[in-house]
Amino acid sequence: MVSSLPHPTTSAGRDGLAALLARPENAVVALDFDGTLAEIVPDPEQARAHPGAVPALSALAPRIASVAVVTGRPAGVAVRYGGFAGVPGLEHLVVLGHYGAERWDAVTGTVQAAAVHPGVATVRAELPGFLDGVGAWPGTWIEEKGRAVAVHTRRAGDPQAAFEALRAPLADLAARHGLVLEPGRMVLELRPPGMDKGVALAEYVREVGAGSVLYAGDDLGDLPAFAAVEKLRSDGTPGLLVCSGSSEVQELSDRADLSVPGPPGVVDFLAALAAAVREGPAGSEGSQEA
Repeated sequence: MVSSLPHPTTSAGRDGLAALLARPENAVVALDFDGTLAEIVPDPEQARAHPGAVPALSALAPRIASVAVVTGRPAGVAVRYGGFAGVPGLEHLVVLGHYGAERWDAVTGTVQAAAVHPGVATVRAELPGFLDGVGAWPGTWIEEKGRAVAVHTRRAGDPQAAFEALRAPLADLAARHGLVLEPGRMVLELRPPGMDKGVALAEYVREVGAGSVLYAGDDLGDLPAFAAVEKLRSDGTPGLLVCSGSSEVQELSDRADLSVPGPPGVVDFLAALAAAVREGPAGSEGSQEA
C-alpha cells in the first residue's frame, strides 16, 4: 500500500510540489545517495540502497523529465551500490558522482570524468603520517575516494571530539595543496575546490531545461544543493527541498520544506510521488490532504 503524499510545511515547498504535479514531464528529481537512498553505515563500502529505492525510482522516472543521483561517491560506485544499472524504467537515470566531476548515464552505461586534481595524490600520500602527527584517535580511518580522500571519525571512541580536533588541521592540509575541506556526518573530506552538489545540480537543471526541481539530501554536503534550489526558486523555477531526517544535521532540516524519517521515509515519499503523478493533479491533490 502506497502512503499518502506528505504536505510541505512552507509555501515555497507547496508551490514546488504543485508545479511538479501539474507538469511532471518538465520536472527533475535529484537525490543524494548516502543517508538519503542508503542508510549511513560504519563501513561506507557496505552501504547499499534501501530495498525499496529502485522500485520507487523506476515507477517515478518514466513520468518525469529526469531522475539524477548527486553524490560525493565515484559515479560507478554509486551505480553498483544502488543497483541502478539495467533496471527497466531507469533507462535515462543520471548519476553525478564526485560532486559532478564524474557522470554516469544509464543510456550508455559509461562514466565520463574530468582530470584528477594533482593535490589529491599528494594529500593521499601525506595523510597517514599527518594524522599520526596531530594526535592518536583510535578508530579514525582514511577512505580513498579517487578524486578525493576522507577521514572518518564515526568509529573513534569519541567521534565528535575526534571530528572537532581534526577539522582545523585537515583544513590547513587541504589548503596547502589547493584543496578544500568538506565536513559531513563524522567525516572530513579533502577535495578540489569548485566541486559541490550545488554546482552539479544547477548545471544539470539548466541542461535539462527543467520547469521544476526536487532535491533530497541529509548532510552538510547537501547544503550547496539546497542553496542552488533556493536560487532557482528566486529566479522563477519552483522547487521542493526534502531532508532525509537526521538529528545530526539540524541546519539542513531547518532549511527543508519537508522532512522525512531517513531513507525509508525517502522511499515512501518517492513511491507516493510516483502514485500521485500517475493519478494526475486531481488525484494527487486529495492525497496531499490525507
